[in-house]
Amino acid sequence: MTNEHAPQVIVITGASDGIGAEMARQLAKTYGHGVALVLSARTAAHLEAVAKQCRAMGANCLTVPTDVSVQAQCQALIEATVSAYGRIDALINNAGISAQALFAEVKADDLQWYERLMRINLWGSVWCTHAALPYLQASRGRIVAVSSLAGLIGVPGRTAYSASKFAMTGFFEALRAELHSAGISVTTAYPGVVLTNIRSHGLNAAGQAAGSSGLKEDKAMGVQECAALILDGMDRRVREVVMTRSGKLGRFLKLIWPAAVERMALNALKDDVKPR
Repeated sequence: MTNEHAPQVIVITGASDGIGAEMARQLAKTYGHGVALVLSARTAAHLEAVAKQCRAMGANCLTVPTDVSVQAQCQALIEATVSAYGRIDALINNAGISAQALFAEVKADDLQWYERLMRINLWGSVWCTHAALPYLQASRGRIVAVSSLAGLIGVPGRTAYSASKFAMTGFFEALRAELHSAGISVTTAYPGVVLTNIRSHGLNAAGQAAGSSGLKEDKAMGVQECAALILDGMDRRVREVVMTRSGKLGRFLKLIWPAAVERMALNALKDDVKPR
């Protein structure tokens, strides 16, 4: 028998930094004792630092170090959640990694990191969602997929990243239709350039940490605003959250004037990384 007064249980992947950590803090601030947060990422110490902040605001927190590129660890995350709380009300698939490399500059021996990116950005979300699905069906819960504008519009220098995010878009769009009658909402969020460390932690052509972003950042969105928009979309159970005016415009123009959208995408790159 379900306890109606029990805190809602929300699982967040990629919760040690950036958007994931900020969503955890905002949920803790909003719901306090009314939320149990299950925070996952690879680095236990970073997770505990975020959990400490959330506990200070009254939230119940469980940290589960997880590498989402490994299916067994995704399953273990969900098992740990259910063992601790007995239910799942929302799953936020936020874990991801970026990359910036012109395809012509990637050596054949280095293409393996394209697969790695896909395992983290797509398969991590698929595996976590599959493991959590029976519990989300029981709670008529919510699924969030944090994609990217690069999952709506192909971005030069982001072939691997765009591929992984387009795949997320397609998967969760189909899943949304499948789960409609089950009362489970699926919200896909499409952030643009956001001021987080993912910009500098992304991979370069050799599959190593790039150390900087190849995108112009003069109009980058703050992480607090981005997190708030995603959580608002989850709460309202909307289908999609496209966050920027240029993103909304680009999506529309892609249907009627695709060449203009390609120019917009090229103009988003810093001059020193544009193809010549």
